[in-house]
Amino acid sequence: MSATTLTIRDESMNGKITGELTLEFLTETITVRELIRSRVYQEVKDFNARRPEHFRGLVQPTDTEATLNGFKLKQRRELDWHEQFDKVVEAFERNQVLILVNDHQSESLDEEISLSPQTNVTFLKLTLLVGG
Repeated sequence: MSATTLTIRDESMNGKITGELTLEFLTETITVRELIRSRVYQEVKDFNARRPEHFRGLVQPTDTEATLNGFKLKQRRELDWHEQFDKVVEAFERNQVLILVNDHQSESLDEEISLSPQTNVTFLKLTLLVGG
């Protein structure tokens, strides 16, 4: 069995691509939860290997400041992918992060995704409006 390569795109609400990540899966189907876990694990692993000043992940880590370049860590350190995973799951459940698979909005963490080279996955992060 060969691996299926999946390119995941992050988009802003106006359709601008803000990030891209390539993942490999050894199965033909995964759940939304497994997709989130794989994505978060990879982005945190990449960050921890390079230790740049800014984290450009899906959700803001604890003890960081949001900037135009991503989330600036107050002190350079490794991030915990489990903590980031929990935050993304919570954001998904609150509809603050939308996941589109072939233009279909995933609604459940247990929803299955059939993988093929043509599968399109997009993460949309909704920006909370300040004020009222």
